Amino acid sequence: MAAESLHRDFVTVLDELLVDEAARRGWSGVNGASLDYLSVTEALHSGRIVISDDTATASYRETTETLATDAPPAAAKAGLAAPPRPLPSTDPAVIARELGLEGAGAGADLDLLRRRFAFSNHPDRVEPGLRVVAMARMQVANMLIDEAKKRRTAGR
Repeated sequence: MAAESLHRDFVTVLDELLVDEAARRGWSGVNGASLDYLSVTEALHSGRIVISDDTATASYRETTETLATDAPPAAAKAGLAAPPRPLPSTDPAVIARELGLEGAGAGADLDLLRRRFAFSNHPDRVEPGLRVVAMARMQVANMLIDEAKKRRTAGR
């Protein structure tokens, strides 16, 4: 079984095992087309398809060896690290611009602005290393939107 991709899903691995076993046994009914998982499970449990421990072990070993010999990225080979990205700003003026509060008229949907900002900046949606900054940015954004709502209410 050839390990062509590092990120194969279970169904792909199972398909490859079935095709390999069919070729070994000379079966003609199994092809490379993706199989329905439940049908395959039923066939495995019924005993119609048997994959030996040796075949599974050999496939596992081959995949493990392929993963171990894959070349590291070019930057890692050269000893170069990617330059760190600058952290997003927590400056209220910058966040107000990102929110679009400066140009938001009286009819602007502030809750929509909040949701759009949260979609890109919420701590649950960013990389783990950026979560503290994302939390601070969300706090500032929420404060700015709440202040805009208060000003809007006071102006009525």
